[in-house]
Order: sequence, then C-alpha cells, then structure tokens
Amino acid sequence: MNIRKLEDLLKKVKSGKTSLDEAMAQLKSLPFEDLGYARVDHHRSLRKGFPEVIWGEGKTLAQILSIMRQLKRKGQNILITRLDAKKAKAIQNVFPKCQYYMKSKVLTYLTHPVKSAGKGTILVITAGTTDIPVAEEAAVTAQFMGNRVETLYDVGVAGIHRLLSEKRRLEAARVLVVAAGMEGALPSVVGGLVDRPVIAVPTSVGYGTSFGGITALLAMLNSCASGVAVVNIDNGFGAGYMASLINRG
Repeated sequence: MNIRKLEDLLKKVKSGKTSLDEAMAQLKSLPFEDLGYARVDHHRSLRKGFPEVIWGEGKTLAQILSIMRQLKRKGQNILITRLDAKKAKAIQNVFPKCQYYMKSKVLTYLTHPVKSAGKGTILVITAGTTDIPVAEEAAVTAQFMGNRVETLYDVGVAGIHRLLSEKRRLEAARVLVVAAGMEGALPSVVGGLVDRPVIAVPTSVGYGTSFGGITALLAMLNSCASGVAVVNIDNGFGAGYMASLINRG
C-alpha cells in the first residue's frame, strides 16, 4: 500500500464512507503477504517511499504474474528487473499497459502517475556502447522513481575529448551515474571534474583479465577522486535507486 492510498483510506474512515471493519480488511495483509514462494512486502513503500521491486531472473512467469497482481491490488507501481523478452511479452498479454525496455530488460507497470520527486537532473554516463544496457537499467529506475534523467554514452577514456566536450552537462547534473567496464577508469575522471556525487557502476564488459567486472570494481573502489561511491558489478538498478535517494535530499 502506498502513502497516497493509505491517506485516502484513513480519510474515508474518518468521514464514515468506509467502516472500520472494511479498513481493517484492507490493512490485514500489511506489512507483508505470504504467497508460499514469496513474501510480498506491501509495507515497503510506506517505510522507504518506494515499493518492492521484482527480480525477474529465476522466477517463473506464473510467480511474477501472481506478485504483480498483489502489488497492483495494493495500488503499487511495479518495476521488474532482469526480465527476458519472452517473459515480458507474456506479461504484456496480461497487463497490456506495462512497458518493456528491451535494452535494460526492465518492465514497468503504473497503477498511478509517477510523482516528480527529484530536485535536479541525474546524468547517466557510459564509457562505451556495450555498457549501455546496465546504464539504461539505472536510467529507467531513476525515471520510475520520479527523477529527470539525461544520458551521455560512449565517452570513455580512450577518447577523453568526447567527455570534456560535455563539461557543461557534467557540471549541471545534481548526481552522476557512471558505468564502465574494462579497466573502469571513467568514474575517477568524472569524479575529478565535478563537485557532485558520482555513483560508479562496474560492468562485466572486457577481455579475460577484466575477470567479469572485478578489475573495474577494484579500480573504482581504489579511486583517488573524492565523492565517488561504488555499487556492485552490473547493478544499474542499485545505482539508479541510490542516485534517486540523493536527488531527493
């Protein structure tokens, strides 16, 4: 249950439009609902300001649809990450109004309009084109959480002039998300150019000694630039979520 819906319920109880028993029936499944294979956290949007997110990988179509129905029933907007195209198409047959973002493998469904919550712009940057799927996961997440998002792709250190030509956009952003694979150098460069928080996202892009993103992760953790924080490998969602929390503050 989101804050808007809870406030509406309490107002109806106060005005006498809804009985106490009816209200108790609606609140019965708080703070979570046990579906047997999943415990849906309906209380999360009240506690954190954002509803539970569905991890699409490893769940069956039936499980995802069941969780979606429960979230929809509670008036929650729905975000699903790591969802393959086949499952997304099947979900769209049941929920025609949902939107699937092919690049990021993210699906969204709105039960109500997204309220603008961000104070500034979140700029999502990639070192290379192959980092875009992870960056798009961050961008879609941040937009879904009510932020204005811009993107700046393929501006890695192999051609640093591409990044420097966009210096005004870097300085205008309130939070920056920087995704990079290979040696993971770009977040340090960006961190040295701006006075805003930089969220570094190591990606699993690279040849053998990138070790599936570990090289980029360690490079970002060892950044000498101040103001750089690091999320897990390929965790675009986590970066977008954290950027949103910062942009609200």
